[in-house]
Amino acid sequence: MPQTKKLAWAQLRVGVMAIVAIAIMIVLVFLVTGRGGLFVRTSQLRTYVDDSASLKVGAPVRLNGVEVGDVKGVGLSGQGGNRTIAIVMNVRKEVLSSVPLDSQASINPEGVFGDKFINITRGKSPTPVSDGGEVPSLDTKEFQEVVQQSYNVLASLNAITNRMGGIMEQVEKGRGTMGKLLYDETLYNRIDTVVSQAQSVADQVLAGKATVGKLLSDEALYNQANATLGRVDSVITDLQSGKGTAGMLLRDPALYQNANRVVEQVHKVVEDVNAGRGNAGKFLKDEELYRKVNATLEKVDTTIDRANSGQGTVGQLLVNRMLYDTLTGMTSEMRDLVRDVRANPKKFLRMKLAIF
Repeated sequence: MPQTKKLAWAQLRVGVMAIVAIAIMIVLVFLVTGRGGLFVRTSQLRTYVDDSASLKVGAPVRLNGVEVGDVKGVGLSGQGGNRTIAIVMNVRKEVLSSVPLDSQASINPEGVFGDKFINITRGKSPTPVSDGGEVPSLDTKEFQEVVQQSYNVLASLNAITNRMGGIMEQVEKGRGTMGKLLYDETLYNRIDTVVSQAQSVADQVLAGKATVGKLLSDEALYNQANATLGRVDSVITDLQSGKGTAGMLLRDPALYQNANRVVEQVHKVVEDVNAGRGNAGKFLKDEELYRKVNATLEKVDTTIDRANSGQGTVGQLLVNRMLYDTLTGMTSEMRDLVRDVRANPKKFLRMKLAIF
């Protein structure tokens, strides 16, 4: 009989230890998989969306970025439109007072392609949501558009990466300007030669050779430049003090006043001209004078046309070859006559005396 009692007591201890181990395991599983504490009181909230966006049960529920619970269930609501999917959320009971009625729930990703979670953005209503109440949701289409844009960006990046890969392949083969810069020995030798020549020029400059070297190292040139700058500084000082013609132009108030009066007079003349006063103003503004000048110019133009066409005396003089030859001959005879008079004036004088 004592042996039987010992066996029963051992079995009892094993059973108790098994129950305790199972309880501990249950607690550990709950702590590992659950979002709240073991004895934390929770409340349920609901929200409805048109697309679950691959939201999973157990996903975090956050209030303005702070985790306050988890997703209990995701399923079809039996409704349509923006209420196609019903999402049930477990949140800590003390959080309900911090969730106004006009808050909005949205499905967000952890990064671009991370797991989804529910984020509740607090509203401004003074009335909090009640246990089992509904939180309005944002349209998940906005999230889908962001994801689609991300796909487009990734596709563009992929295309750019492929193009860069092709460029690098060409460069590695020594093709193109960059490839030749990296792999062409001839180009490298030329660049090396240019660098060597530049180094030689720099050495000569530092040594005071050549024109640039003398400009940098020659003391006499420096002294000349310094003296020139001194003279320029002296001229500027004289100008500022009003000395010399240029200084008087800058400093003399009488000259400024004269220039100002000249400008005023010019301005008055321009105003008179614009107003049609004076000879210049009348010439610019008087319509009658304009018509007379225009008529005169037309007559002159007509006269020139007639002369060019050989009409009138002037026209004959311009275009008549015979008249031109006659005048040329008369001119020659007059020149001969004048030459004879100068050579033998007594001959013409006797003729005159005989007449008288």
